[in-house]
Amino acid sequence: MPVTVIHSARLVSGGDTALDAWVRFEGDRVAARGVGDAWRDGIPAGAEVTDAAGRWLTPGFVDLHCHGGGGASADDGEDAIATVLATHRAHGTTRTVLSLVTATIAELEQRLGEIARVAASDPLVLGSHLEGPFLDHDFRGAHDPAQLRSPDAETVDRLLTASDGTLRQITIAPEHDGADDAVARFTEARVAVALGHTGADFDTALRAFESGASILTHAFNGMRGIHHRAPGPVVAAMRADHVTLEVIGDGVHVHPDVVRLAFAGAPGRVALVTDAMAATGAADGRYGLGSLDVDVRDGVARLVEGGAIAGSTLTQDVALHRAVVESGLTIEEAVASATSTPAAAIGRAHDLGRLEPGFAADAVLLDDDLAVEGVWGAGRRLA
Repeated sequence: MPVTVIHSARLVSGGDTALDAWVRFEGDRVAARGVGDAWRDGIPAGAEVTDAAGRWLTPGFVDLHCHGGGGASADDGEDAIATVLATHRAHGTTRTVLSLVTATIAELEQRLGEIARVAASDPLVLGSHLEGPFLDHDFRGAHDPAQLRSPDAETVDRLLTASDGTLRQITIAPEHDGADDAVARFTEARVAVALGHTGADFDTALRAFESGASILTHAFNGMRGIHHRAPGPVVAAMRADHVTLEVIGDGVHVHPDVVRLAFAGAPGRVALVTDAMAATGAADGRYGLGSLDVDVRDGVARLVEGGAIAGSTLTQDVALHRAVVESGLTIEEAVASATSTPAAAIGRAHDLGRLEPGFAADAVLLDDDLAVEGVWGAGRRLA
């Protein structure tokens, strides 16, 4: 069994920071952690030993919402998915939920099956996220309006069957016919239901959360904003204390001070996500997002027709850096929002998002500026 030791680190996990800390991986699990020189005890010949030299060591980042990267999209098959994963793993994302944009039901079935096959061979792929087609037309963002629809029992069952148990999250506008039944069916199947791309008011959103929905897709974007007499779905999510709020911390989707507001309103329940599209880690230019054309200029992605923001070119390491430097979060808050909080949102609080014995051997080594210097996933060196 391969053994890896990383020592002399500022280890951030579970809301705390330990100085001169070490962690030991055996196979794909954390076997032990501590402080000082005890890491030297029982090191087998051939073990990989890394001296962190006082740098930050965090759990591997978990991204609940990722469409693409490296010029490729999760919608485009298994080879494209491999490119997406490699792009984000180099930036510290060790576990990924691959997101699919709105398409025909037959296309979504095919793509869910492709992700299921990848997840069966790669434990770092957590499964899929359907961002559509059960969205609101007026708040659709970068989704094909011709393919939007209300949920019905047959379609819900087709999508669940196609995913073969790997559908982790689905975004739904709760105000439309059939949404209540869909929320119940998906939650029964242990799929996290997210509200998003929705015109729902506060009361409608709160009812959906009380009925089992547990995530707010990219809070503040694709929904009504906060008004002092009409607080909308963001405040409903803050009130429902089981709900995780996704935030795209790229400085484009949400102002840094509004990011700080989200953390204050829902402490411990904000998950940093990328919502990354194909241009992440690639050049500006013309890209496709599902069936729609996107122009990327200065790293900002917008639909060619209409100019709506069309995902991001964000990576989780940059999101973490912005959360600390621009939004003023503590390193412990920011790390939790990229690790343990998203893991908990999809039911993996027991084995992902912390550097503790028994948890997955996923870790990121960061310099003082929070730039990635090393990545391990399931005990293997990834970058």
